[in-house]
Amino acid sequence: MSDAKEIRNSNIPQMNVKRLVGELAPAYSAIINAGLPVKTFPSVMLWGPPGVGKSQAVRQIAAEIGERTGKRVNVTDVRLLLFNPIDLRGIPTANADKTLAVWLKPQIFQMDESEEVVNILFLDEISAAPQSVQAAAYQITLDRVVGEHRLPENCIVIAAGNRVTDRSVTFKMPKALANRLMHIEVECSFNSWKEWAIRSGVNDKVVGFLSFRRQHLMNFEAASDDLAFATPRSWEMVSNILNFVDPDVDKMYHLIAGIVGTGPAVEFRTWAKVYSDLPSVEDIFDGKQPKMPAGTDAMYALCSAMTAYARDHRDDLRRIANSVRYADRMPPDFSTVLLKDYMAIEPDYRAKLLRIPEFTEWLQTKGRLLNGSV
Repeated sequence: MSDAKEIRNSNIPQMNVKRLVGELAPAYSAIINAGLPVKTFPSVMLWGPPGVGKSQAVRQIAAEIGERTGKRVNVTDVRLLLFNPIDLRGIPTANADKTLAVWLKPQIFQMDESEEVVNILFLDEISAAPQSVQAAAYQITLDRVVGEHRLPENCIVIAAGNRVTDRSVTFKMPKALANRLMHIEVECSFNSWKEWAIRSGVNDKVVGFLSFRRQHLMNFEAASDDLAFATPRSWEMVSNILNFVDPDVDKMYHLIAGIVGTGPAVEFRTWAKVYSDLPSVEDIFDGKQPKMPAGTDAMYALCSAMTAYARDHRDDLRRIANSVRYADRMPPDFSTVLLKDYMAIEPDYRAKLLRIPEFTEWLQTKGRLLNGSV
């Protein structure tokens, strides 16, 4: 494959994770609900830099297919960089009369073939795998077989890999092979990431800081030799440390710097100090209307903290109403940020908010600021 002419990513569509899920999940679901074989839809190849969210997109696609089809969706995640050809082909052994070799089926082919299930085989890091492994993986991707083994009819195949321009360990894909796949480049989008982050419980300090310093969501540079750099994946790791180890950014600074690099970590640590001067979020939701903070950095922190609290108390509409009343005192751009974030708490959460008179009143007076329309 190394002698093949390199394909270019300049003529394929770029999509953020939200749009990718919004386009692929309905397409797969339509085919499944129509009773057609999933192989009717071409195998998909996702391209993108490390940490941009390719794996996360596949998990979201699986969840969306489950909701749209009513079927259970199982994802088999195969990191091909860790595989060798025998892991995909299986182990050879003698048949019963010891006249022929047969291949024991690899575990990745042990899938539920029932009609109530949809399987997704996710072949990650396909462009970084040794070429002998790539050959087997591409046979799976294109023909849904490898050696003697065939994927079940209810199995979707999605592959992913880094671009040659990312300077990762990457082998070029032959054009003849590329022509048999649907190619999509996954791009980083702050708005798409933030909506996912709110819904997924990403630490509010991470969400607030990146709302204030959006450029730090993705600091990957192909020409840089830095080992630690900021990506959506690395910020999720930072969130896990703050959520499950210690929420104190200052105490966790060295661990955070080891994930996103010292530059973003220093800024994050400095910015997080604004939390000490924020009003009590508990008081806001209790309806006490504490003093509004000053400063853009503090307002982003407050919006993020309020959104996290609202997410955890999403069904207590009385307390949500108190927070909306407080938000009406904010500068209009920040009240818009906050209530737009509220609407990302869960699908159709706006319908719940519309049951709150304070939210309806806010829409009437300031709702035009939500992307120019209500």
